[in-house]
Amino acid sequence: MTGFIEPTREAMAAFRDLPADQPIAMINLVRFREKAAYPVDHPDHASALTGAEAYAAYGRAAAAAFARSGGNQVWLGRPELTLIGPADEAWDLAFIVHYQTAEAFITMVRDPEYQLAVVHRQAAVADSRLIRCQPRVAGSGFGEG
Repeated sequence: MTGFIEPTREAMAAFRDLPADQPIAMINLVRFREKAAYPVDHPDHASALTGAEAYAAYGRAAAAAFARSGGNQVWLGRPELTLIGPADEAWDLAFIVHYQTAEAFITMVRDPEYQLAVVHRQAAVADSRLIRCQPRVAGSGFGEG
């Protein structure tokens, strides 16, 4: 089964149809390939990089574009167990990124330096989820805010 690596055109169109001038939080769930799968013409194609190592390369290569976008990683964790949901949707990495506006995220994705970095993400990721959320103020109980 092929995982979800990149957003579809339809998903990006739906993203752009939502307000662009409001803050967003992006929930990221990532499952790595055992071995990175770079294109044949990429310098890292013959390397023995793991998916996790290729994802780290993506982070380094995308860091400047991420900083220019004003993105801020607000939470990072290694999922241990899915209590509710399909057991085969185990994840290697989970994190939440906050952007001042949805337009800031789009600007990052369009940044030429970021676009060059994406090859590392594509080589690294077996499956992923990227969920746009409207930030809200948390209440004192579950589901409040």
